[in-house]
Amino acid sequence: MSLYLIQHGEATSEEVNPLRPLSEKGRSDVVKVAGFMKNAGVKAGEIWHSTKLRAKETAGILAETLVLKAIEKEGLAPNDPPAVWIEEINKARESIIIVGHLPFLQRFASLLLTGSESREVVRFRQGGVVCLEKTDSGWSIAWMVTPELL
Repeated sequence: MSLYLIQHGEATSEEVNPLRPLSEKGRSDVVKVAGFMKNAGVKAGEIWHSTKLRAKETAGILAETLVLKAIEKEGLAPNDPPAVWIEEINKARESIIIVGHLPFLQRFASLLLTGSESREVVRFRQGGVVCLEKTDSGWSIAWMVTPELL
């Protein structure tokens, strides 16, 4: 099983729009990454995203490109505890895409990979995707792509 962790694309500032939708660059970056994922043959059962607009818009672009259902989930906000998702991820039968925020994604990846939320093992980038794979011995990083590489 694969787990795709995606930091939302660049958002506008709160001064420009308090809801913080994706900026033009953020939208463009996510479109590039979604196209890469489609061309790479990424398959998943669902896309989960936080309740924040920038994550919802990022998930929407991915859902349209990959022809998947995007589902809003409570508990994926920037400062939510990641440990509550371990059991849910381990029960999943299909690969999952999670669109979220820092520091949540950073702490979640660290917890899966090392057993500790505090070790920084992956540097997320806005609009970038980190693919983790579960094997018999646990989770490992399979690959990572950032918009700047595409």
